[in-house]
Amino acid sequence: MTIKTDETPAPDETTEKTQKAERAGKGTEGAAVESVEPADAVEPVKSAQGEPAEPDGAEELDEFDEDEDGTEARQASAEVSADGVGAAAAAVVSAGLGVAALTGTWVGKVVSERETLVGQIKAQGGTAAQQINEIYADAWHSTALVNGVFAFLALVVAVLVLVRPQRPAWVRAVALAGAVLGAVGLFLSAGMYFDLFLNLPTAP
Repeated sequence: MTIKTDETPAPDETTEKTQKAERAGKGTEGAAVESVEPADAVEPVKSAQGEPAEPDGAEELDEFDEDEDGTEARQASAEVSADGVGAAAAAVVSAGLGVAALTGTWVGKVVSERETLVGQIKAQGGTAAQQINEIYADAWHSTALVNGVFAFLALVVAVLVLVRPQRPAWVRAVALAGAVLGAVGLFLSAGMYFDLFLNLPTAP
């Protein structure tokens, strides 16, 4: 005869451990799933200084802008240097033309000799006054005219250099010297051409 009791058999310790392990695993997986953040919430990569690092494309754009700025700066510098060289050369040319106007040139000498030869041919058989006028006066006036042209060119070039702003001091000094020489040469050439300083000799 079997006697029944209300007591339930105690669960096996191994079974309880297995159930606890399963419940712990499920809880861990749920926490892991919940801890995963969406892709949009990923924080940007920070640089060594603690600031967000710029994307590679932004760095390339910045470098491209810097290259363009550097190229424009170099072009502007080249233009300025070329302009400065031209102004310096023009100042030296004006001073040289002024000196040539005062001392005479090879062109003036050739023109004077030609006028002398033409005057000798024309004055053959003429009076003394005609010979003086043809041989000496024409040659003298021709030399004065050539020197006056050189003086005028020196004055014009010097003024063009001086009216432009932002010139170095030495360039302006040389241009000013060319302008002064040109003005003096132009004055002397005009006096020589119109016989203001020395009169032509007269026949007795």
